[in-house]
Amino acid sequence: MLNFILKYKNYLIGIALGALAGYLYWRFVGCNTGTCAITSKWYNSTAYGALMGVLLSNSKKKVEKKKEDIPA
Repeated sequence: MLNFILKYKNYLIGIALGALAGYLYWRFVGCNTGTCAITSKWYNSTAYGALMGVLLSNSKKKVEKKKEDIPA
């Protein structure tokens, strides 16, 4: 279990931060009418935030990898 956490720590941090951001967005901005697909319910907004967080953490890793491949 510890090996899994250490191996995927960037992804897990991205998921946690994205989920927190999604929840906070729902809490403080949200959707008053209830017709918004993502922000009308807390669990939709939190899941969407977690997805965005993991995608952003993954994209940062690929950009850093590409910079290493470029010869000086």
